[in-house]
Amino acid sequence: MLTPKNTVVGFIGTGVMGKSMAAHLLAAGYPLVIYTRTKEKANELIKRGAKWVSSPKEIAQKANVVITMVGFPYDVEEVYLGENGLIPNGQAGSYFIDMTTSTPSLATNIFNEGKKKGIHTLDAPVSGGDIGAKEAKLVIMVGGEEADFKTVTPLLATLGTNIVYQGKAGAGQHTKMCNQIAIASNMIGICEAIVYAEKAGLDPETVLKSISTGAAGSWSLSNLAPRIINGDFAPGFYIKHFIKDMKIAIDEAEKLGIELPGLSVAKSLYEQLADNGEENSGTQALYKYWA
Repeated sequence: MLTPKNTVVGFIGTGVMGKSMAAHLLAAGYPLVIYTRTKEKANELIKRGAKWVSSPKEIAQKANVVITMVGFPYDVEEVYLGENGLIPNGQAGSYFIDMTTSTPSLATNIFNEGKKKGIHTLDAPVSGGDIGAKEAKLVIMVGGEEADFKTVTPLLATLGTNIVYQGKAGAGQHTKMCNQIAIASNMIGICEAIVYAEKAGLDPETVLKSISTGAAGSWSLSNLAPRIINGDFAPGFYIKHFIKDMKIAIDEAEKLGIELPGLSVAKSLYEQLADNGEENSGTQALYKYWA
């Protein structure tokens, strides 16, 4: 069992969500070693007791559990499989947990490469955005060996409340694709509902009181619709990262021989927003397509 007494956690990627996640690990008493490309971005965590190092290689050498929360699949590949990455420099018996939303095929490749060195790897993407990360209420979807999942579950419980083993390596990422597919069309509906309410002369906040607890209810409606109404488009989850996720899902769907027309429409709308300079806004900025 992993405890703060026998575990040194490495954390790579302290962005919008990763920063809060790393802070929860510190609060739970885990010794924490972090890597960020820019040290200044880690200052707050360093002040709280984290130790900063200058490469994933050093993380692999100092920590027996490493969590990664980076941006894109190419970042994951570099962090795990690059010359100065985790797998080439990791210790047998270590646990590497990638919580980035990435491709199932890369997760499988990382698992296979890790196994050659006796390193346990899990793909464990999350859902819940900045709110879930701050409140330690993330949904965590895990792929890999079930025994490894059971070993790291107590540590993951410091980050989330709905932690589910989905199956073999890559299954966590496939599950995250299901999550993103469901969210994409939902966000279109939320934005259209708010625009409709405004054009009909209704008070959107009053409308929300009725529809958010009925059949239309969803996490996005309860948490992101109020931000839209208040003109808050700061990222809990970046549009650029959501576009990345939708591309992965469409590519995977093609391999499975299925079409996803709803997802394709959502991707098109978000790409138009990104072209208009909104790529670093939150996903709720889809509202601006109509505004």
